[in-house]
Amino acid sequence: MKENVDLARMTTLGTGGPARYFREAASLDDVREAFELAEREEMPFAVVGLGSNMLVADEGFPGVVIRLVGELASVSMVDDVLQAGGGASLAVCLHRARAAALAGLEFACAIPGTVGGGVWMNAGAYGGEIAERLERALIASSEGVEWRTPDELGLEYRRSNLRHGEVVLRAEFRLAIGRSEDIRATVADMQRKRKAAQPTNRRTFGSVFKNPSTELGAGQAIDQAGLRGHVHGGAQISPKHANFIENASEATTADALALIRLARGSVQERFGVALETEVQFLGPVARDGTTWPADSLVR
Repeated sequence: MKENVDLARMTTLGTGGPARYFREAASLDDVREAFELAEREEMPFAVVGLGSNMLVADEGFPGVVIRLVGELASVSMVDDVLQAGGGASLAVCLHRARAAALAGLEFACAIPGTVGGGVWMNAGAYGGEIAERLERALIASSEGVEWRTPDELGLEYRRSNLRHGEVVLRAEFRLAIGRSEDIRATVADMQRKRKAAQPTNRRTFGSVFKNPSTELGAGQAIDQAGLRGHVHGGAQISPKHANFIENASEATTADALALIRLARGSVQERFGVALETEVQFLGPVARDGTTWPADSLVR
C-alpha cells in the first residue's frame, strides 16, 4: 500500500490530485485488505482502471484506491465464453476474441477502458453494449463475493445498480462463432469512423454527456449552443466533437468542470434539455454547485 500517489498520471485527461492510499490488487485477498484499511480508517474506497471516463478532484481523493492487475486483469477463452478479470482492458478482450474467431465484442474497439468499468456503466458504442454479451460478473464488497447476472446488475443505458464500494472482479461474456477476417473488417470500419468523428489524438476522458432521448445528440446540442472550441483555462471543448473536453494546455479538473457547467447550462437554456454526465467523478469535485461524494467509485 503506497501513500499520496498521483492519480493524474493514471487518467486519460491527465488532471487531478493524489490518492491518500493506493494499491495494485492482484488477488481477492489484496482487495479484501484494501477494504479492511478503508473501513478501519473510515475512509472512502475507489477503483481505477485505465483512467478513461474519469475526473479526479484537483484536491485528490482522501481514501483508498486500488487498481486490478495480475490474475484480476487476465483474459482466457473457454469454448465460446470469454473470461476476463475486471482490470483487463476491453482492447485485449477484443483481440483474444478475434483470434478465436468469436464475434460480439467488436464495439469494444471504441471503448478505451477496462472490463470492470465497462460492466459498471454498461459501456457501449456503435449499436453494441456490454449487457448484450455479459453472462455474469463476480462482484466483491466488504460483505462478501457473489456472481450477478445482467438483470441482477440492473444494466441500462450507460448505468448499472452497482454501488460505491463494490468491485467487478471478473466477468464472463458469451460470444458468437464468426470469422476473424469479418471481425477484423468490422473493427477497422468502426475505428475509421471513430477517428474521423472524435479527437482520438487528444487527451480527453471520452464522452462528457450521455445522449438525451431527443433527436439532437449531446454533441450536436453543445455545438448548436455555440460552444465548439470554447476554452476555459487549459481545457477546451473539442473543435472536432463538442461532447469531448480536451486537455489543451496544462488543464486542471476545475477547468474541465467549468466547461461541463457551461455546456449543461447553455443546452438547458437553449433547448430545455438537461444533459446528464457520462463521466464519473472521484473526490470532492463540484458540478453545478453540487458537491459530489468523496467515495464516488470510478473506472
